[in-house]
Amino acid sequence: MPHPSQLKELRLLMLILGIESSCDETGVALYQLDAKSVDQPASGLLAHALHSQIDLHAEYGGVVPELASRDHIRRLVPLYRQVLKQAGKQAEQIDAIAYTAGPGLAGALLTGAAFANALAQGLNKPTLPIHHLEGHLLSPLLSDTPPSFPFVALLVSGGHTQLMRVEGVGQYELLGETLDDAAGEAFDKTAKLLGLGYPGGPQLAALAKQGTAGRFTLPRPMLHSGDLDFSFAGLKTAVLTHVNRGIQDNDKADLAVDFEMAVADVLCTKAMSALRQTGLKQLVVAGGVGANQRLRETLNAQAQRRKSQVFYPELALCTDNGAMIAFAGALRAHSHPEQLQASGSFGVKPRWPLMEHSA
Repeated sequence: MPHPSQLKELRLLMLILGIESSCDETGVALYQLDAKSVDQPASGLLAHALHSQIDLHAEYGGVVPELASRDHIRRLVPLYRQVLKQAGKQAEQIDAIAYTAGPGLAGALLTGAAFANALAQGLNKPTLPIHHLEGHLLSPLLSDTPPSFPFVALLVSGGHTQLMRVEGVGQYELLGETLDDAAGEAFDKTAKLLGLGYPGGPQLAALAKQGTAGRFTLPRPMLHSGDLDFSFAGLKTAVLTHVNRGIQDNDKADLAVDFEMAVADVLCTKAMSALRQTGLKQLVVAGGVGANQRLRETLNAQAQRRKSQVFYPELALCTDNGAMIAFAGALRAHSHPEQLQASGSFGVKPRWPLMEHSA
């Protein structure tokens, strides 16, 4: 096998397989990148397939790590074959295999990493470990109207809420982050307080659409802190206080909409402050919470007043998926081919700050 750093010179069209298995979604995708025109790839995303474990974990009220790992094992091979068939490609045409190496559940990460490395060894291809949050951060570039570097990124994925200045692939500057609960965690915990099922965030958003805003007074933590950090634990505690005082079932929708508005206000205010401080005009929003319609409406309205633009991934790509990993892998393989690794020994990083993955 040629040295991985030679891959860019060997082929002008790079075909990258992406594997995502960090939590409760199994994703596989194929992305083809034209090395001569990165901004306008020849083919782009050729195929992607996703299996969600929502039904598997719903009866437990949350993700069961052991069950998640076992389900990834069952799903990876069928999804891989499905993607190859959809793309009309043969396994031998793959140039490199990108996989999520962290952060995430250790067992779930290991299933994807093991599959990727075993497949790469069988095909005599290099591998590329990808940071899960980098996949989310770059996913809006897959849309029909992508942003251009540099931009401010608001990452709201699972246990992460961060603001970053993004100059390019691997060029990230942390501007602010949550000091306790992330926005996604606050959504899930509040949903549980309201007696909603798993996954809590989408169910709370659906309930909020039925509510009337303004009935409950909820805090906007750190809204005027003077920095770009976040805190959502106090907001969740305020919801708990109202619940403990006793609310009727017909009050829950009103409490849900007031909670959702509080989160949107904080995220939007901090994001606009980040644009102002950096002098940039483009905001990228990525991660599962980025699919929330109230957040999108609030951000769009504020950005329009500031004559700025907000970019989101396609709704289907807001959750964890293989497409974002294949795409991040393609960009890494092109801009940093020295990071490609020979298949064989590998490891995963359940805890992995994104700044450690900067180029």
